[in-house]
Amino acid sequence: MHIFPDASAVVRATAPDRPVILNRPHAARRAARFFLEKFPGRTLYAVKANPSADLLEVLWDAGVTHYDVASIAEVRLVRATLPEAVLCFMHPVKTPSAIREAYHQHGCKVFSLDTQDELDKIVEATGGPDDLTLCVRLRVSSEYSELSLAAKFGVELADAPALLQAARQAADSLGVCFHVGSQAMTPHAYVQALEKVRAAIVDASVLVDVVDVGGGFPSIYPGMEPPPLEDFFAIIDRTYESLPISYSAELWCEPGRALCAEYNSLIVRVEKRRGRELYINDGAYGALFDAAHVGWRFPVKLLRDEADGAVEPFSFYGPTCDDLDHMEGPFGLPADTGAGDYIEVGMLGAYGAAMRTGFNGFGECEVHEAADEPMASQYRGDRRDPRVSDNVVRLR
Repeated sequence: MHIFPDASAVVRATAPDRPVILNRPHAARRAARFFLEKFPGRTLYAVKANPSADLLEVLWDAGVTHYDVASIAEVRLVRATLPEAVLCFMHPVKTPSAIREAYHQHGCKVFSLDTQDELDKIVEATGGPDDLTLCVRLRVSSEYSELSLAAKFGVELADAPALLQAARQAADSLGVCFHVGSQAMTPHAYVQALEKVRAAIVDASVLVDVVDVGGGFPSIYPGMEPPPLEDFFAIIDRTYESLPISYSAELWCEPGRALCAEYNSLIVRVEKRRGRELYINDGAYGALFDAAHVGWRFPVKLLRDEADGAVEPFSFYGPTCDDLDHMEGPFGLPADTGAGDYIEVGMLGAYGAAMRTGFNGFGECEVHEAADEPMASQYRGDRRDPRVSDNVVRLR
């Protein structure tokens, strides 16, 4: 694959009719190394965020050996792409056939669950071996996150002790896991969840070997400036160290967004302008699903050398004939942006390309690699701490 210096170079060289996904392997590699070096435990990549085989290979080469898979299709994908990877089937509801295939054909020995029925299903489908790691998913709050994951999965704290005791009998290694929601904006989200873990372990009086704090680690988007990830890691480490767990217990995390958000950006072309509405060639049924359906704002840049310097707020319509194909934004672009212009939309590595469909026949795109930096980064070391103020009087 040809490596372009940046998105503008792609436009100059190819004048693409279709949307273009730009890969930045160096950005994903840097994110992986950051987690591997600074998170005080084991890092699993949550494959659902971006299941690209190219990305999986980048993360593996950077040192990520464990992968959180949520379906048998993801199990097969990771096993085919990374034959030596450790697979962790962390979806709490699985079919017996998926469990059976994952364990017997692909060597997956880590499973999550949140009910007794799921525990029975796992034991029966695997044949009740003595090498299972079973992680009981606890329901915790998503109040500190931009996207909630609190409603669908997780055993309530009152019911957790009985399930932990039952899982302990079937597991070689027993874990407790949770998910604070996507894009957690404060480290306190993990403290609150870990205190629930503490209560569950004490009430169950079981020996726990794994504490998995899940994902939720934030990236940087317009209007969302989270604290540095080091703050999250430090407070997780302190709280984890005080838990009543096995002396040899392991701390795990499952970042998805945080490892891949900076990996992709998207080049779109403006096909029409109506007031401050831009009709572009990708949208809600493509890589801009989050922008349409959850109101996510992404950084944007006009790929033209000369433009009116005044920035105005725009909204986008995608290419399909569906009114739902609308991204309200606002997206700040030069006032003279119009038909024929190209726009780069940044930070789309997580839940961008992965959400693309073929609805209305608009699913095709080009893929290129870019050597420049993503529009924002948690990992370069030059990011200003959003909590620091210049309005400080220093006493001598």
